[in-house]
Formats: sequence, structure tokens, C-alpha cells
Amino acid sequence: MNLPLPHDLILKTLKEKSSMKQDVYDTTLKNFTLFKSVAKKLIIELKKEMVVIDKRLAIDYREKGEFEFELRVAGDLLIFSMHTNVFEFDKSHQIWKSSYVKEDMTRTFCGIINIYNFLNDSFKYNRMNDLGYVIGRVFINKENHFFAEGKRQLGFLYNDLVHSIIDEEAIRCIIESSILYCLSFDLFTPPFDSIKEVSVNDMQAATES
Repeated sequence: MNLPLPHDLILKTLKEKSSMKQDVYDTTLKNFTLFKSVAKKLIIELKKEMVVIDKRLAIDYREKGEFEFELRVAGDLLIFSMHTNVFEFDKSHQIWKSSYVKEDMTRTFCGIINIYNFLNDSFKYNRMNDLGYVIGRVFINKENHFFAEGKRQLGFLYNDLVHSIIDEEAIRCIIESSILYCLSFDLFTPPFDSIKEVSVNDMQAATES
């Protein structure tokens, strides 16, 4: 019995796996472009309505390149960022139990769109030590199936890869859920004893920024 040559194995892997990953990447990028379009429309709607309610509250959309855009909603800054690599789920993940995946295991390969939440002032005043949070992740496979994991609504409304197809309506729901979570997340004052000592360096850095 002749074993396949390394050259043939390379071609086989490129054909079966690398091409499939490229399909996942292309699908994710296409949908991230749709994320941008939906986000722009939503921000335009909110800005028109907020002018009547309170002109002081800033609502803006800002594109940061092919793989990132920002939404500024009052004091919050949401960053949507598409990862340029494709990932597969660990074998212990529940996704492997579905008949949908058992029929075609390449359906577990997904692109990822990360959703971050920061305070807008952290960037405005260059406060480099301020922290942000990952509030959600959207996984998209080659067939436009998706699911999301994250905080509150993001964690339980969109968790069915088998039946969920990503489209403009689903994307709008994801963006609105993200904004709602950020608006409901308030700052708490730290305990006094945790902040009673401040170094000269910290004070100077805060003043300079």
C-alpha cells in the first residue's frame, strides 16, 4: 500500500481546510460590513430623536478601518472589532453535540466579532490605565449561521447556531442589546480605603492627561 506523498497531502489540506477557512473569513467580513451599515442607520435614527430630547448627549458613529468601528452613546464607547483569524471550537463545547455539526464538522469553524465597552472619557482624556470590558462575541460560520455569547441579552437571545441565520434584523438586535447593556452598567464609587493613597507619579500623570 502506497502512502500519500507529502506534496499531495499539502494540496489536499489546502483544498479541504484552508479554502474552507477562507470561506469563513469572507462570510464574516461580509457580515461585518453589514454591521457597519446597520450601526450607521441606527445612530442616525437615535441622533435625530435625541436632538429633541437632550442636545447635550453625544451619539456618534466612527469607522476605524476595515475591521473596527466605534459607537459613542452618551458616556459610553462601544467598539466592534472583527478578528482576522478563523477559530474552531474546543471538542468539549456543546456545539459538537448537534446533528448540524455532526453532518459537517467544518461548520464549527467561525469568524469572531468582539464587542467592547469603555468609558468615552477614557479615550477623550487619554486615561491609559482605565479598563474596558468585552461584553459580547459573535461567532459566524461559512453558512451564515451564528450565535453570540456575552452579558445579559447577548448571552441568552442568540445562542442557537443550528437555527440562527445572521441578517440585518439580527445584527440590529445585537447592536441594540449591546447599547442597552452599556447604558445600564453604572460606575460604583470605590471603597475609600482603596484610594486614600496616591503617588506623585499617579497625580502628575492624571494632571498631564
